[in-house]
Amino acid sequence: MPEISPEEFAIPFFAERGFTRRNCVSCQSNFWTEKSDQQTCGEAPCQPYTFIGNPPTKRRYTVPEMRIQFMDYFAEKGHTRIPPYPVVARWRDDVYLVGASIYDFQPYVTEGSMPPPANPLVISQPCIRFTDVELVGPTGGRHMTIFEMGGAHAFNYPAKEVYWKDECVRYHHQLLTGILGVPSESVTYKEHFWSGGGNAGPDLETIVAGLEIATLVFMQYKVQGDQLIPLPIRTVDTGYGIERWSWLSQGSPSGFHAVYATVLQQVMDLAKITVDPQLIEAFTRASSIHGWASIIRNRESYIQTVSGQTGTTLESLRPVFSSLEAVYAITDHLKAAAFLLAEGVVPSNVGEGYLARLIIRRAGRLARQLGIYQDIPSIADAQIKFWGNDFRTLRDMRKEIQTGLETELRKYQETISRGSEVVVRLSKDLASRGIQKIPVEQLVQLYDSQGLSPEIVKEGAEKTGVAVEIPDNFLTLVAERHSRPAQELAEPGSETDIDAKLGDLPATRPLYYDDPYKAKFKAKVVARVLENAVVLDQTAFYPQGGGQLSDHGELHFGDQKVGVVDVQKFGDRIVHFLAGPLDANADLVEGEIDWQRRQNLMRHHTGTHVLLGAARRVLGEHVWQAGAQKEVESSRLDITHYQQITQKEKERIERLANQTILRDLPVRINWMAREKAEAKYGYRLYQGGAVPGSKIRVVRIVGWDAEACGGTHVKRTGELGVFRIEKIDRLQ
Repeated sequence: MPEISPEEFAIPFFAERGFTRRNCVSCQSNFWTEKSDQQTCGEAPCQPYTFIGNPPTKRRYTVPEMRIQFMDYFAEKGHTRIPPYPVVARWRDDVYLVGASIYDFQPYVTEGSMPPPANPLVISQPCIRFTDVELVGPTGGRHMTIFEMGGAHAFNYPAKEVYWKDECVRYHHQLLTGILGVPSESVTYKEHFWSGGGNAGPDLETIVAGLEIATLVFMQYKVQGDQLIPLPIRTVDTGYGIERWSWLSQGSPSGFHAVYATVLQQVMDLAKITVDPQLIEAFTRASSIHGWASIIRNRESYIQTVSGQTGTTLESLRPVFSSLEAVYAITDHLKAAAFLLAEGVVPSNVGEGYLARLIIRRAGRLARQLGIYQDIPSIADAQIKFWGNDFRTLRDMRKEIQTGLETELRKYQETISRGSEVVVRLSKDLASRGIQKIPVEQLVQLYDSQGLSPEIVKEGAEKTGVAVEIPDNFLTLVAERHSRPAQELAEPGSETDIDAKLGDLPATRPLYYDDPYKAKFKAKVVARVLENAVVLDQTAFYPQGGGQLSDHGELHFGDQKVGVVDVQKFGDRIVHFLAGPLDANADLVEGEIDWQRRQNLMRHHTGTHVLLGAARRVLGEHVWQAGAQKEVESSRLDITHYQQITQKEKERIERLANQTILRDLPVRINWMAREKAEAKYGYRLYQGGAVPGSKIRVVRIVGWDAEACGGTHVKRTGELGVFRIEKIDRLQ
């Protein structure tokens, strides 16, 4: 972490209020406080929680009430209210899920390629993080996989300053002390340096009564490898933990009691668990004393602390702690699962589907431990009812949520049933080679390929004399491996070499966008990048991309005809790969595309849009495109769905697609500012994945489908002819 200078946060507000910069005797962090004798930064474990049973606010707030208070306050301060974005970040290609409110505006707004939806703005954004999944439960509510981040954001341009550090801290302090009533001397601002989503900057963490409740980030860098590159736009990126603010105001025995209330009680009733609230408070306080890292390493010492404080025996505390941890995690995880399923995520072994599977199966394992596995659907339904008024998608997608959840639970049961056989076979193989312990990498592989949790592996392996040591952070380990899309690397000597040879060549004009029916054109040769590869000033040849193959055809120079066998795009330059070298004297050429090939590709591309709309209408709103390949003779469309498509469903999809073709619907194509396209059509635009740039090309089949797409398309659906689904394969 870069060192923060004493001047970084020497703002007028701190000077006016008598805040001084001190150093924590425990963690050595620098912090700002009004108390001249304060020795620690105030955050647990440097200081234990003191708000449990003793909230420092004027009144209690539920999570919805705190959200309203937060939004209203910043709206009164001139911030425009922005509705929350989805939790699945389909507009980005570097992450699967939204982990902070600023993710909504990265990278396009924060790097200046498109304007923010308002400036300044305020949003309460649901977020999901898997980085601390094992801590959900043991820390009593400090960690949750799903939470709301209240973001008050200001984007400062070189020619337009909105506000920066001083005003940001003033806004925060007034809300906390003036509105909520927390004594000013109880507030500590701890210095830190934040990095996330590709950006970074110094920040202040707000601490009250041992609990960190907000982070005020002053984002001013782009992260490239281990370098920090200054950004032209300086962003105020605040993260108010809405659940933590609510917990602070209630002083509840745990954060889960503050957030989930009746849902938590329902889970405890189903599991027939009754725990004295004072004992729960003791567990939560102990978690603050030990700190999260200590709890994971040595849960027993944590339980011993509670035993010493309450006089309760260790033997009676262990099952209580285990049950509480399970109840907390189940409650949290099923809310996260409901949000993911509501946005069309289908549990699988890839992408966000992998993360959904992970969280559902962890909830399932803990529910089996409590004997309430069969009650998971009813708990999820309680979450839908509890949060559905604030997040209508949950209610609208209730059927899809329940179907997806029940399907995944059934698959998990099947995995458990066959798991013992797989584990026994592996264990015997290891034992025969003298290996007495299953390596961690093998545990990860079993989880990824077979869906076998390490607990299932341990149960089966130890019957054959092979030991299993489960890392405390096992699920965090596997979640981190799957938390973001893999970045494709160019093969050495291929794209990198061509990029270098393209140098500062101007952009190639894409005539295929001006008129996709144009088969012949004239162009100027502007560069020869390889012996058999040329760049033209303009071209009607479509380069491979978006699942669509490139055009083929010929370039003509005088009497010479050279076949075009491949076309690729490098940035905004288009390279034509030829069957042989072009005459060295050729400067002006005529191009002719293989029209039959182009026509077939156009039809197949538009056809996949028609098919996707039909599949969604027949199978449900959870259906998303997961991949596609448009070829000359046929095409393939991959979609997300919970189970094998039946013959009857196939016939309905095919019939609906043909009806859409017969309606001869117009196909409209427009370039739109990204923010306007998203506002008009929503995030279903990104069926084919994230699309770069501040402007996106929207292909709309009127009254049927709208997608961000760079491919070539027909003018009307009637041009597609008869549509037939040849076969359906089940892929995982």
